[in-house]
Amino acid sequence: MAKATSKNAKVKDLKASAEAKNWTKVIRAVKSPKSGAYTFKEGIVHKDKIKEYLAQ
Repeated sequence: MAKATSKNAKVKDLKASAEAKNWTKVIRAVKSPKSGAYTFKEGIVHKDKIKEYLAQ
């Protein structure tokens, strides 16, 4: 038989999933000064700091 989960475990999972929705994967193209080819840099950024990340 399956083990029943407690109410506290469910609440903790809901809080964690709500917090995870505040993060975004950002991919930006960066041009190489040597070859002129583009490479892609990606990062996981908080949704409030996306513009700062792209300004770098």
